[in-house]
Amino acid sequence: MATRQVSIASSVGLHARPASLFVQAVTASGLPVKIAKEGGSEVDARSILMVMALGAKCGETVTLSADGDGADAVLDSLVELLSRDLDAE
Repeated sequence: MATRQVSIASSVGLHARPASLFVQAVTASGLPVKIAKEGGSEVDARSILMVMALGAKCGETVTLSADGDGADAVLDSLVELLSRDLDAE
């Protein structure tokens, strides 16, 4: 299983637009991706409600994990996405 850690760059954290863009990218990847805050339980990153319920704020670190063909590339692209302020774009 591939894993990555990334600090949330969006000023509002993983809420509304940033969460929607993240979930869309995860869904488009075709892989089951999990996301968790430090010390928290993993949730399905394909679910907008679960991602928003994490309450991940700007500057907090989350862990992404995925299994399957191309998991490393998918996680790298998701890390790049979360490393940008998606509200500023």
